Amino acid sequence: MYLACNEHIELAIDMTVDEQEAAPIVDKVEANNDNLSTTCSFCENEAIYSVNP
Repeated sequence: MYLACNEHIELAIDMTVDEQEAAPIVDKVEANNDNLSTTCSFCENEAIYSVNP
């Protein structure tokens, strides 16, 4: 799973497709979810999307 900001969403999708050879599930990160880090997997910006295989 990757967390991505607006700048890195395409990279996260491309990497997931390359790794899993299937379309990923893209969801918006819930702002109130305390169990999930909200930092982008590729930079220090706030994550807006989660990309799951």
